[in-house]
Amino acid sequence: MATRTMAKAFSENFLGNSPDWYKLTIIGFLLINPILLQVVGPFVTGWILIAEFIFTLAMALKCYPLQPGGLLAIEAIALGMASPESVYAETVQNFPVILLLMFMVAGIYFLKDLLLFIFTRIILRVRSKVILSMLFSVLGALLSAFLDALTVTAVIIAVASGFYGVYHKVASGKKFDHDHDPTTDDQVVELHRNDLENFRAFLRSLMMHGAVGTALGGVATLVGEPQNLLIGHIMGWDFITFFIKVLPVSLPVFFVGLATCALVEITGTFGFGEKLSDNVRAVLTEFEAAEEAKRGLRDKAVLIVQALSALFLVVGLALHLAEVGLIGLSVIVLATAFNGVTEEHRLGHAFEEALPFTSLLVVFFAIVAVIHEQHLFSPVIHYVLTLEGQFQLAAFYLANGVLSAISDNVFVATVYITEVQTAFQSGAIDRETFDLLAIAINTGTNIPSVATPNGQAAFLFLLTSALAPLIRLSYMKMVVMAFPYTVTMSISGLLAVYYLL
Repeated sequence: MATRTMAKAFSENFLGNSPDWYKLTIIGFLLINPILLQVVGPFVTGWILIAEFIFTLAMALKCYPLQPGGLLAIEAIALGMASPESVYAETVQNFPVILLLMFMVAGIYFLKDLLLFIFTRIILRVRSKVILSMLFSVLGALLSAFLDALTVTAVIIAVASGFYGVYHKVASGKKFDHDHDPTTDDQVVELHRNDLENFRAFLRSLMMHGAVGTALGGVATLVGEPQNLLIGHIMGWDFITFFIKVLPVSLPVFFVGLATCALVEITGTFGFGEKLSDNVRAVLTEFEAAEEAKRGLRDKAVLIVQALSALFLVVGLALHLAEVGLIGLSVIVLATAFNGVTEEHRLGHAFEEALPFTSLLVVFFAIVAVIHEQHLFSPVIHYVLTLEGQFQLAAFYLANGVLSAISDNVFVATVYITEVQTAFQSGAIDRETFDLLAIAINTGTNIPSVATPNGQAAFLFLLTSALAPLIRLSYMKMVVMAFPYTVTMSISGLLAVYYLL
């Protein structure tokens, strides 16, 4: 009896409150992988491992992917499919991204008053949902072109979280200044439940428009995405050269993306089209008025300091004065020192959002190490290198797009640009072909990868953020909402690569 009770206790503790079927599925993965390794070999088992890891991402609302994904990664290393050294090497190579997550996201936290101040006015004053959606997309694109997609995503997450918290508090029958837990609907008044669901749909659409906007802008410049910097360094392109080289593809895709944004909002398809209801608008308007009424000189001083810190952030990132994460740390110091945030517990709250995702990203690097050590992408790479002319460019674009959608676009770009550089150095291709293939690799890893959250780090960050469960934004919901963008942007990118390069 005691044994059965203890077994039940272990069972209940394993992955916490996740459904039993989910727990059994993860256990099944862990049991079958060693068998598969012996029966079908490491190559096939590697691809199955990728599918299993993607499953944990898809079920992020059932269980945060760090734990089940981490168990899969630990098992893969224990089975010899990747070495601890290769995982460490992948982590070190991506250390700038880890620094960015640790400090930049926390830095944005200390600018949230300014962000709410600005975006509250935008949302309440722009009545047209189509124009508002396109504005979010354009802002996401412009900011990502000069900053980075994760930073921009952190901004829009902070804004949406602020809006959601304000309305959820009122819907629960509380005042603006009351303490409140926005993760539960237990106290939501029945009268507000329908408006709350509509507001969630409204915020989901804005978040997706903004996230896709980061991809539209991120593809265009040297600093837009981490792989852009890598490719630009290998090719010897400066900021302007990179922008001009990629422009024949990035510009048409940008306008197609905006047209898609308008179309899905007008037609109300794929989860878009929900407008801000009058009741929610009234609450947010009242909140804005209340905030304005109680804003004293110290509060205004806070906004001024945050504005100056934001200006420093933009200039620092645009001029690449330091590594992105270090600039974020500088923002934390400036925005807290001059605004009186000196208590350790107040600083700690800023890091709560980013550190779980940082941990998940390191687990993701372990899966990438398996891909690297088992050469899972090698057959595709070798095949596309056998093609010639525009077919080769199109094949590179498509191969990078498909692999980036299921893997990590930084890793895919690294593998491909290294292979192409080797081909150039050996004399297999000339410099002109080298340039064109680099453009195809860059656009391929940036554009079609919007298809899935694991394709773009910004999408994955959004999916695993504290905001996603609040607005009911699941993995499959993101895939469905991204689908029209994936189709139109991928096809227009492919046509541009084939006909305009």
